[in-house]
Amino acid sequence: MSTLESLLESMRLSSDSDVGRWMLERGVALADEETMSQAIHDVYCGIAADHAEPNEKDHAQALAMIAALQKQVESRPPA
Repeated sequence: MSTLESLLESMRLSSDSDVGRWMLERGVALADEETMSQAIHDVYCGIAADHAEPNEKDHAQALAMIAALQKQVESRPPA
């Protein structure tokens, strides 16, 4: 079960509900420091990385990315 599916389930919604469809159609993704740092590591470090797991820099970038996303959500109305 994906994180998005878990969220919808905890909200007692299905992916067929209006909210569920809206989230899926918009490509809504949920991330915390761990999932974001892993994504950053996978995309920017990739197969040529000299480390197998996200490092301190990946975690710092994840926190910065999450803060920037939160700022955008707070300052802009949904499309």
